Amino acid sequence: MSARILVVDDIAANLRLLEARLNAEYYDVALASSGPEALRCAEEWLPDIILLDVMMPGMDGYEVCRRLKANPETAHIPVVMVTALVDPAERVRGLEAGADDFLSKPVDHLTLFARLRALQRMKQVLDAFRLRAETAQDLGVVPQTPPSESLSGAVVLLATEDINEAELLGSVLAAEGVMLRVTSSDAEAWAELSRGQHDVALLSLSLQGGDGLRLTSRLRAQAATRDLPLILIADADQRAQVLRGFDLGASDHVLRPTDANELRARLRNQVRRKRYQERLRADLDRSLEMAVTDSLTGLRNRRYVTRHLEGLLRAGQVALLLLDVDRFKTVNDTHGHAVGDLVLSEVASRLKEHLRSVDVAARFGGEEFVVAMGGANEEEALQVAERLRATVAERPVPTGQGGQLHVTTSIGVALARSGEGLSTLLRAADAALYRAKANGRNRVEIAGIEDWKRRPVDVA
Repeated sequence: MSARILVVDDIAANLRLLEARLNAEYYDVALASSGPEALRCAEEWLPDIILLDVMMPGMDGYEVCRRLKANPETAHIPVVMVTALVDPAERVRGLEAGADDFLSKPVDHLTLFARLRALQRMKQVLDAFRLRAETAQDLGVVPQTPPSESLSGAVVLLATEDINEAELLGSVLAAEGVMLRVTSSDAEAWAELSRGQHDVALLSLSLQGGDGLRLTSRLRAQAATRDLPLILIADADQRAQVLRGFDLGASDHVLRPTDANELRARLRNQVRRKRYQERLRADLDRSLEMAVTDSLTGLRNRRYVTRHLEGLLRAGQVALLLLDVDRFKTVNDTHGHAVGDLVLSEVASRLKEHLRSVDVAARFGGEEFVVAMGGANEEEALQVAERLRATVAERPVPTGQGGQLHVTTSIGVALARSGEGLSTLLRAADAALYRAKANGRNRVEIAGIEDWKRRPVDVA
């Protein structure tokens, strides 16, 4: 799994050493020897991950990281800070600047490559959502407001065998407004996390009844918990297990004794990333909704109802109602298209109010609507059709500035016959609709034998 890595360090020997190590693992590498050069290269080259030295003259790594995260073009790129500093306060400072992790000099290469693999997987997921969200924006979806940076309101599960650790971390997180749920075994943690509604899981690598790695693997194998951020809690001598945890899908880790500020900073980064991903997913869902929704009426569109009807036909009995607004051309010609749009929107609203929850109403085109009723018999279909006809006709449509229009609909009803396809069903409903109009409009007609013999209707 290759990736583009930008290495930033003001010491040439460090650059060359990391470049050689990364090239040996088939990474694509670019080098920068200063903060300004790193910012330019990051924006132009858009690497997958940035390895950033902390101590540099002029602009240090903290400032570079802050600027990277403030730039929308580079904010999504994971940053790993590389430093000789061992003070926990320095790690916290980097995490608060937006760094995803810290590596100590001299760099341990097993740790480096484990972190690179984990961060690359995370970035690939976010990139996929970002690309889809950008497509959604091109389709007219307005992005939601940025997620909160605060930990307040976050729901965190802590799985630890140590009662004292649970009390300590509980007090730390409670001060941040975090809702903490504590379990003491992998079985309890699995049961709790399977219910969903958690923002992050803190997993001890020494859980009772099993181990944190087994639980990590199990959570990543399930769709409901696959994207849940997982932070491992480990002892200093559990380095090999931490590295294995990254390969299994862990998001981050903290070492005991746990530094409260570092835990808060790492937890905040994971919560922020999860909220960002959820926002992107919501934008995608809204774009998909737009793709199958008629923008004027809010009903499903022709593309959606066509596929829905095809599925109903495969499943069994289905009734199709084809509705047409009577003399709609006269409405447009006399009152204008704006009033015509109001009429269509009002008719759609009344249809939605008087259908079963399982029925699907759609705008089929122009002033024509379709209702798909799965599992309905002739009596049920006619009752619904008559109810829809009556609700449109019983009261006038308000057109603004005190104006009103009396509107009616004609409805053709057809029940699917064994062996017949969608085009034939539409043909029969269309014939019944034509007869309803010919017989005076504002009425319901059901397709008879002769109506199944007309030319098939184009369903594209």
